[in-house]
Amino acid sequence: MDLKVAFVIVCLCALAITSTEGGIPKCCITTKKDIPVRVLRKVQRWDMQQSNGACDISALILHIRDMRKPICAPPKLKRNLLIIQRRMKQNKQKATY
Repeated sequence: MDLKVAFVIVCLCALAITSTEGGIPKCCITTKKDIPVRVLRKVQRWDMQQSNGACDISALILHIRDMRKPICAPPKLKRNLLIIQRRMKQNKQKATY
């Protein structure tokens, strides 16, 4: 009987630990200032991190193709990133005609 109780307690503790890890936000601590254009061309998606929540700084989180970890960039880089993505899209459309 004691073994069953101990097993249930261990299972509940494991469940509590794994469910709380999902609630911890992953925040950028610093931003990388000089990101090459060739890296910006490989951006698959991006997210904005706001400093008003659980995170301390505002940052642009760049998810790069063929990289496991995202890159944290300053929010000002968003404008340049959008320009690059727009140009790449226009070039792709021109190539199809």
